[in-house]
Amino acid sequence: MRIFTVSDLHVDYPENLKWVLELPSDEFAQDVLILPGDVSDSLELLKSTFEVLKSRFGEVLYVPGNHELWVDGTEFECSLEKFHAVMALCQASGVETNVFTAGKLSIVPLLSWYDFSFGEPCAYLKRAWRDFKACRWPAQLQTPVQVCEFFLQRNTAVLETVNDKIISFSHFLPRIDVMPSRIPAHRRRVYPVLGSAALDAQVKRLNSNIHIYGHSHVNQSVVIDDIHYINNAYAYPKENRIARKRLHCVFDTDKERDCLIEAAAAGGSLNHGAA
Repeated sequence: MRIFTVSDLHVDYPENLKWVLELPSDEFAQDVLILPGDVSDSLELLKSTFEVLKSRFGEVLYVPGNHELWVDGTEFECSLEKFHAVMALCQASGVETNVFTAGKLSIVPLLSWYDFSFGEPCAYLKRAWRDFKACRWPAQLQTPVQVCEFFLQRNTAVLETVNDKIISFSHFLPRIDVMPSRIPAHRRRVYPVLGSAALDAQVKRLNSNIHIYGHSHVNQSVVIDDIHYINNAYAYPKENRIARKRLHCVFDTDKERDCLIEAAAAGGSLNHGAA
């Protein structure tokens, strides 16, 4: 059984949806797909994408991204209500949102948000970041910090998962130093909304061997503090220089090996910086 990942499919773009629809129908039937969020803000598109991926892979594991929780122009009054609708859709579609275990391997989904632990948002980001307008939260979750704490608290039970190999995954970044140093200063303005340092504390508590994330659209493969952090985003159509735009195998249970570390040892180029 092979473990593949791809994040940030953004199937609202026809080019991206076409790629999903053209995935081979018989190549991955025994394999697992980790899908770390930002498939679509449309529940209809999310449902149809789940149906396609479930027909291609043996298992599909998922956590929602920020796009899934946009509620402007929808029937949902708040993003928390939509979150519950997305999770119900996963259950109805056979998409796994709980811990998945196969022998000596456990794959652990971690919910998250951003809490400005990577920096304070500037005036530009406050104006431009769509979440600030497209997401609406109930009274008890009025700040990103409160939203992040809410989701992190929901992870408490899965943090007790123990196995020989642990792969965890989230939509948001667990630490900002996974971003390549070559990112130009003007693009670092989005760093405050990329993730949460508290999420990395949960990754470490799990003793994860591999942690997969999405959201930044900057593909990455880097080992920090003995944890292999991986981002394999499909991203927006024009983001060809920072995204691989293909599935990536991160682990093979039959051979009990980390595919990406093995590729790196063979001289493969796995680190993709920003334009």
